Order: sequence, then structure tokens, then C-alpha cells
Amino acid sequence: MNAPKVYNAKTYNVLFLCTGNSARSIMAEAILNAQSAGRFRGFSAGSHAAGTVNPRTIELLQRNHFKTEGLHSKSWDAFSGPGAPVMDFVFTVCDQAAAEVCPVWPGQPISAHWGVADPAAVTGDEEKIHRAFNDAFSVLSRRISLFLCLPIDKLSRLALTQEVQKIGQEQPATV
Repeated sequence: MNAPKVYNAKTYNVLFLCTGNSARSIMAEAILNAQSAGRFRGFSAGSHAAGTVNPRTIELLQRNHFKTEGLHSKSWDAFSGPGAPVMDFVFTVCDQAAAEVCPVWPGQPISAHWGVADPAAVTGDEEKIHRAFNDAFSVLSRRISLFLCLPIDKLSRLALTQEVQKIGQEQPATV
């Protein structure tokens, strides 16, 4: 009789960073937590946290049936000090945060830049703003789906780093 396969029960911690932690990184946190079936735990933070989540972000997530309880804007300092969860991956989702000097993350997480246009910076009519939020959500959903398909336990650290960096270069399909 064959012994049952033993699967790696590790839950990987992933931190999504942007400047304000009010839209993109919050979306990414919610998407990852909903789609990872417990294999990953998503977190988000900002280098200069806005202190509140953009109401359009909450509305978009709720409209797409994602949980929003507990989502809040917070500084990345919450993840760099003693007692903070150790991150396995850190992804910047805005160009400004990618250019800033980040704290030293305990555990030397694999990091990559997954730049996404800031929907909260879009001005204009309601349709234009709505489209910007939907576009950011779509790009993040696609990248997170690609990330979740990676055979993390089978890749070397170098190969995994290259794969997550490639995901950040994934361009959205144009209509």
C-alpha cells in the first residue's frame, strides 16, 4: 500500500506595499487572501499611509464579493519591527514606493516590483475614475493568479525571484 502524499503545510506571508495603502495594496491583500485557499496570507502597508482606505476600493471589493472587514491603511513600520509577521514575499505595487528606501524585512523575503497605475490619482468624470479602479483591480488579479500558479516549493530561490519579477512585467491585455 502506498503512503499518502505529504504536502507542505507552510502558509506564505506576502506584503503588498504602496505609498498611501488606500487602494492598490489593499486590493492586492484582499485578492490574495480570497484566492489563495489559505496557502498564502496577504498583508498591505504604505510608506506614507493615508490612514483610511479609499471608499472606491471598498466599494469595488464588495461589488466583486471580496471580504473587506479588517482592511485598513497602515504604515509599513508595522511589519518591520519586533513581533511582526515574517514575510516570505514583498511586492511593491507603485513606482514611488519601489523607489523609496524600504525597511529591512526580517527573514530576507523575496521581493519584486509589480507597478500598477494609481486609480486614486485619477481625476475626471465618474466613468474615468471607475475604469481606473477596475483596471488596477484587473491587473492585480491577473498577477496574483500567475503568482498562485507558481510551484513555489519546487523552485530555487533564484528561479522564484526571477518568476515573481517576470509577473511584475506582465502587461494587461489591451482592448
